[in-house]
Amino acid sequence: MEPLLLPDELHLRKFVSPEIVFGVGARWLLGRYVQNLGARRVLVVTDPGIVEAGWAKQALESLGEADVHYIVFDGVTPNPKTDEVMNGAEIYKREHCDVIAAVGGGSAIDCAKGIGIVGTNKEHISEFEGVDQVNTAIPPLVCIPTTAGSSADVSQFAIIMDRVRRVKMAIVSKAVVPDVALIDPVTLTTMSSYLTACTGLDALTHAIEAFVSNASSPITDLHALEAIKLIPEFLPASIENPDDIVIRGKMMLASMEAGLAFSNAILGAVHAMAHSLGGLLDLAHGECNAILLEPVIDFNYGAVPERYRLIAQAMGINTDKMKSEQIKTSLLAKIRDLRQAVGVVRGLKGIGVKPDDIPELTSRALEDACMFTNPVTPTADQVEAIYHAAL
Repeated sequence: MEPLLLPDELHLRKFVSPEIVFGVGARWLLGRYVQNLGARRVLVVTDPGIVEAGWAKQALESLGEADVHYIVFDGVTPNPKTDEVMNGAEIYKREHCDVIAAVGGGSAIDCAKGIGIVGTNKEHISEFEGVDQVNTAIPPLVCIPTTAGSSADVSQFAIIMDRVRRVKMAIVSKAVVPDVALIDPVTLTTMSSYLTACTGLDALTHAIEAFVSNASSPITDLHALEAIKLIPEFLPASIENPDDIVIRGKMMLASMEAGLAFSNAILGAVHAMAHSLGGLLDLAHGECNAILLEPVIDFNYGAVPERYRLIAQAMGINTDKMKSEQIKTSLLAKIRDLRQAVGVVRGLKGIGVKPDDIPELTSRALEDACMFTNPVTPTADQVEAIYHAAL
């Protein structure tokens, strides 16, 4: 029988990941990869912005060159909705598709995952909320991400908004891990400065929350710390030099690293509270995360100070002669300075949150799956205090 007391690195953990092709030109391999998956008819899931930017057209050209038939579903909006998933699933069924390709940011990819879930499990997408609720594998899924932040292309998460209940459902299952992620930094060159900033801070939040998660492991730690090192240097640079493929590549790499970390270590209070905000008020996810990150770190810090010390070091802070409280102060200042450098400076009040919203936001956040891997379990009063601090 195994000993009862084990070092952290020997605790049972699993690590899931798609096949990843990373680098300039990866987007042109879509046709080849769906061929490898035996595709006869591909449902291409995207959104109007990606169509306008030209990335969807290039994906379709790749499919055409491979002589693969396809149908396009571009009815995806930010914070993808249950009705969009069900509409896409109806097209998937009606057109006799057998493979799904997602081209876009987290919204398009999460919607594609939802379509796949409904396509094989034959129930409404709302039936799959929670952890390990997807019993039947989804159809083969190939993703071409066009943002450096959500990391939906490498994760076992799908976040879908239920407009009736006004909640963001977290669906967590290895059944929704894509088969292939074709990660090409060239797709980032059409992102606005605001989207670049918000998605980059989302990636930083992924990495930090994964590193302090109570489900972290040595494997996820490696990916999380690498992302934390890259983002403070290359996020401001990617806004200043939006056409620099090398800099964009560093941010795409950071996003991928953060995604591999959080997909397996899960997340924490920042995401639980941001999901609540997004569901109730339909707010931008990346900006919500950026606003909440500092007050959540302030709350969590005492539970895992050594973890936050390593985060501070990864962000370039020399902690050698610092006491614990000095490290916390310096880390919070570093994150605040990064937010200001990339222009994400509003509080929750600035994006439309009212004090009267906080009790309901708190109730929803406490039920979110991400809250269970936060390093310390907060009370309702503590969550309310964090929201107030972020106003």
